[in-house]
Amino acid sequence: MTDEGYIKFSCDWTKGPPFENAAIAELNTWRRPLFDAGLVGQYEDTGVGFGNMSMRSGSDVQFIISGTQTGHLADLTGAHYAEVTDYDIQDNRITCHGPVKASSESLTHAAIYELDPTIQAIVHVHNDTLWHELRNTIPTTDPTVTYGTPDMAEEFRRLYCDTDFTSSKIAVMGGHHGGLISIGHDMAEAAHRFLDIATTA
Repeated sequence: MTDEGYIKFSCDWTKGPPFENAAIAELNTWRRPLFDAGLVGQYEDTGVGFGNMSMRSGSDVQFIISGTQTGHLADLTGAHYAEVTDYDIQDNRITCHGPVKASSESLTHAAIYELDPTIQAIVHVHNDTLWHELRNTIPTTDPTVTYGTPDMAEEFRRLYCDTDFTSSKIAVMGGHHGGLISIGHDMAEAAHRFLDIATTA
């Protein structure tokens, strides 16, 4: 079974109206080329979506992230995002609001935002070719650690402290087949890290 798309943390979700703001427009501007490149999408054999993206919003702990199981959609609207307003990594819990629940990767995004206030955007994609080529040649999380868990959050802290993740701004999720993460000062930077290498792969 594909290890993707399933929420593994406690999600305190308050249903709310669709978002209408500049952040949604920016997220969607960069999501479509990622979708067209096959970096965000849906596995045909399982029907499970993959890939997500987020941007900081409001306070240090808040960010807007694509909703769970939206990978199959070519274009998203404000009805397909959630805002994470609080989280506790050790308790494996997030609090969010919006028309849909936050992505199953939300806890990992939260942990990465904790690392550095200059990280303003995160992109998570899937590509088997890039995953095999880059695994263990760039910062790579422990292959025994799965996504959406406190252990994955700790792994990104390790990468931040012990590898060149801060300068490369891209990492392989070793225990999440096909999964890669990029960070940026804005969504354009984070998205381009994958779009640039995908076109040359």
